[in-house]
Amino acid sequence: MLGKSGRESGPHARLAAEVGGWGVGDGQMLDLGSTTATLATVASIANLSAVVHIGHPAQPDPDLERVLLSSDRSLLLTAAVAVPSQWAWVGRTADANGAAVVDEAGMRDCRHVLRAMGVSPRLVPTSTSVAERTSLAGESGTLVVERSAIPDGYQELTGSTRLREVPLVWYGLLETHERLSEFDEPSQVWLAFGPHDDHRGSLQQTLGVFSDAGIDLQHLRSQRSQAGPHVFLSSFTCPDADRLRALLDELDGRGVEHRVLAVLGGQQFVPGPDALTPVWSAPGTDPR
Repeated sequence: MLGKSGRESGPHARLAAEVGGWGVGDGQMLDLGSTTATLATVASIANLSAVVHIGHPAQPDPDLERVLLSSDRSLLLTAAVAVPSQWAWVGRTADANGAAVVDEAGMRDCRHVLRAMGVSPRLVPTSTSVAERTSLAGESGTLVVERSAIPDGYQELTGSTRLREVPLVWYGLLETHERLSEFDEPSQVWLAFGPHDDHRGSLQQTLGVFSDAGIDLQHLRSQRSQAGPHVFLSSFTCPDADRLRALLDELDGRGVEHRVLAVLGGQQFVPGPDALTPVWSAPGTDPR
């Protein structure tokens, strides 16, 4: 059985399942509710997996990292695929130009392009029916929907092709595993860890474990923990399961709590994660 979050785009999740060979076929993809409910349901029902939006294998979505680390320890992301944008901008008439009714997944994927187009979004829950969306849009309003969901009487508008410029959207397969996955080819690993004592230099000591293991962190983010110290969420390429086990054993020996959140086969995930062009302080600038 395969499911998805109720906040996720059905056509995109189904396409990801087809590209990844994760199942579904002519079957129905289950709607598992909120992201938290989706993870809890996958953890509690045997042979149930879920397709989830992951951000990027090398730069995980922060919300997913947080909810994964707060969920059952059996949960593990085991595969990742990228799919092209299926979004379209449509209206009742060719000159429709009102606010665009768009759901949560569409806003997540298209917000930058919509802003560049000067389109004003009107956000609705993903569960909002097509009839409700068309009613909200009115005669002059517009919709952002998947091409397979364009309602009768609506047409793509000038500028809709720009939504095809949306970068490929990355999805992962969430399953339950009782033990660490075996792999003998380079894979992308998401690892959460927390030094047992949050003192000055504790992070530096833990990062030394990664350096000694020949691991180059591609992603590192801190998160406050209700248990006391900070936790850190990382993503890196690992050559094989033996290297990962050795790393985890060394963390155990140092009393560093840890949990593997994902093992995604591959090391070249194209396109890469979002990149920015930093503007640094000028050399010799006085910060005062």
